Formats: sequence, C-alpha cells, structure tokens
Amino acid sequence: MLRAIRIKDLSLVRGERRLFSGLDLEISAGDAVALTGRNGAGKTSLLRAVAGLLRPAQGTVGFEGEAGPLEAEVARADALHLVGHHDGLKSTRSAWDELLFQTLWTGGTEASARAAATKLDLDRLLGLEIRRLSAGQRRRVALARLLASPRALWLLDEPMAPLDAGHREGFGGLMAQHLAGGGMVLAAVHDPLPVPCRVVEIGG
Repeated sequence: MLRAIRIKDLSLVRGERRLFSGLDLEISAGDAVALTGRNGAGKTSLLRAVAGLLRPAQGTVGFEGEAGPLEAEVARADALHLVGHHDGLKSTRSAWDELLFQTLWTGGTEASARAAATKLDLDRLLGLEIRRLSAGQRRRVALARLLASPRALWLLDEPMAPLDAGHREGFGGLMAQHLAGGGMVLAAVHDPLPVPCRVVEIGG
C-alpha cells in the first residue's frame, strides 16, 4: 500500500513558461494537502505531474510503500485516482453506465459502484444520461469512482466547486473517512477543504 509521496526540487514548465521551481513536499498516510495560488500558478500541473501525465523539467516525484520505495509506474497504476477540473465523463452514456465502466476499469466491482452511488446520493440519477445532469451531479458521478475502487492517493482539482452546501458536507465526511483509514489527499483549491489540512501555496 502507498504510504508516502516525496516531491524533491520539482520544477515544471508549460510551453515557454516556468510555472515554479525548487518545490519540496512530503505527504504521508493520513495527510491532506491543499494547494493554493493564483490561476496559472501550476496547481493543476503539479497534480498532473504526480499522476505521471506531465514530465518535470527538474526534480523527482517518489512513492513509498510499507516495505520501501515503489516503482512510479506501479504506484500510479494501482494507488492513485485523479479527478480533474473537467469530470472526464462521456456525455451520451447513462450515469450508471459511466460509473460502472470507470469502476471496473480501475479495479472495482459492480457492487462497489452501487455502494458508492448510494453514498454520493446518486441512486435516483443513475438512469439519466450524463448530458442531462447538472454540474454538481456530474461531479458526484466523477467522485464516486474514488469510493468504488479505493486507492490510497486522491488527486483532486477543485473537487468542491460545483457541489451545493449539503453535498460539500457529505463529501467532506467521506474525505475524512479516507484520511482516517490511512489515505492521502492532494487537492488544488480556491475554497478551503472541509477537513484539517496543510496549505501549500504554489508560486508564492
């Protein structure tokens, strides 16, 4: 199981622009870290670099398991979820078909998908096409994958933004359970996370 992430001397460049350099950050089991900073500072890019979707200009992203270092490819394939600013859902599928597809693809089961839908108040929406859902409803479908195929590290880009107050509180409770079980959260935010967390300003 993934127990820690160690980011050392990280620099990221997009196009001709250096987003930031020299970033050191360690996240251990049970930790939540909120990334803050102005738009364009590199918060989303940092999430993508941890997920292996963006190559650093300098520095390393390392993963530690219970028995020592993990191969980055193994850790990324088996131990993390990324929920981006765009939900990444196919608009013509029903909410259930999309959730089930993503759950099975990431190692969960039909039963775990059903349970996740219930926890995120999606049961009555599962027969609707994604394109008929509100922004908050689509986000809850995307977030359900976190519960349906559990992984240690949640990489979240503005996870609360489209949610109403009640569903923010509900997801905050689910996030707290994840952390209490030894999970980790690294989130790019403008609004505060609903759990105790360390705040790291990018580009500050």
